Amino acid sequence: MSMGDKRTLGVAVLGCGAVGSQVVRLLAEQHDDLAARVGAPVELVGVAVRRLDAPRDVDVPEGLLTTDAHGLVARDDVDLVVEVIGGIEPARSLILSALHNGASVVTANKALLAEDGPTLFEAAAKAERDLYYEAAVAGAIPILRPLRESLAGDRVTRVLGIVNGTTNFILDKMDTSGAGFSEALEEAQELGYAEADPTADVEGFDAAAKAAILASLAFHSRVTAADVHREGISEVTAADVASARDMDSVVKLLAICELRPGPDGQEQVAARVHPAMIPRSHPLASVREAYNAVFVESEAAGQLMFYGPGAGGAPTASAVLGDLVTVARNRLAETRGAGESAYADRAVLPMGETRTRYHVAIDVDDRAGVLAAVANAFADHDVSIQTVRQEGRGADAQLVVVSHAAPDAALSATVDQLRSMDIVREVTSVMRVEGGDE
Repeated sequence: MSMGDKRTLGVAVLGCGAVGSQVVRLLAEQHDDLAARVGAPVELVGVAVRRLDAPRDVDVPEGLLTTDAHGLVARDDVDLVVEVIGGIEPARSLILSALHNGASVVTANKALLAEDGPTLFEAAAKAERDLYYEAAVAGAIPILRPLRESLAGDRVTRVLGIVNGTTNFILDKMDTSGAGFSEALEEAQELGYAEADPTADVEGFDAAAKAAILASLAFHSRVTAADVHREGISEVTAADVASARDMDSVVKLLAICELRPGPDGQEQVAARVHPAMIPRSHPLASVREAYNAVFVESEAAGQLMFYGPGAGGAPTASAVLGDLVTVARNRLAETRGAGESAYADRAVLPMGETRTRYHVAIDVDDRAGVLAAVANAFADHDVSIQTVRQEGRGADAQLVVVSHAAPDAALSATVDQLRSMDIVREVTSVMRVEGGDE
């Protein structure tokens, strides 16, 4: 069958902001190449926006803009819907409507997938249509497809990643320049890496949503953002970063998803987002500025790392277009790709039972017996000390302790006990340590 014998596939784009405008641009600029790759013409038939007169980074062809998103996804000439609005509603209703009306969907909506992914996957399965979402995690970096397809014959045991460019820029700036958090955040905002309200990024909400998606795919279990332990970077100080430097380490906001044995011996999913010190020798330590990277460990393939720009209109649109080509090919072949894989149905391990290590800096009285008393506090909670060093004398005396791996609840209880001791003036820093020997 020649190209001219095949029907045109209609595409509706929901949202025309930073990502949507780039999707519209690429659909126009790569029209002929996309048709060749898909095997049939792919035509933009509508772009849903909130306001028709809003300024945009791309010229949308006359007559394609509409404020009636629900009407657009229900049209008979729409075969493929690209959702880049973000948020929960109306995105969820629009995606469900699109699937119900027979369209396949490509979305970049991490928040929605992390909150209510199963509802969307079930709707896609019922409609026998695709729901693809590579752009929801780490921008242009291909990580979801490798987890879903390339590693489908392997057993993934751990996914460790830097999945938020804003926080990585801030922490990198703190490490390289000695700046404090507020100063580094201000620079990130001036350069456009951080929003005017940076809460979603700096408090870890964005990374937690991505961690939920990664854990769900890697471990074939349903994990929501609410299941992910979340801590942001707003409490990270220049002293924390300097202390990491003294250990030849750096501080990164990490999304950590791993299989861990639960209390009953059954494997459970541990999913967490928090700042942590990692050795400078670790591959993730060299990820600079606003870049993202995801480190995957599996039984057969071993260690894999995926690196690149994790945000931005054009990089994210690249991932959207990659999914669009795949779902368009499936429409022509009257088939669909892999849907949700949740057969393992593993429980989520509570953070308190997750094993990790702590770096604790303690201002103490400079007198005999202090080190023994601090060591006893760790022993009281069955936490083994890996290293300890004293810095300063007199009023400036400080102990820096790094533990071996222990349940997070035991480590937290140790810190609480230290804070209550007469010989401890202040616990000045508490941070988890990842990488290296447990």
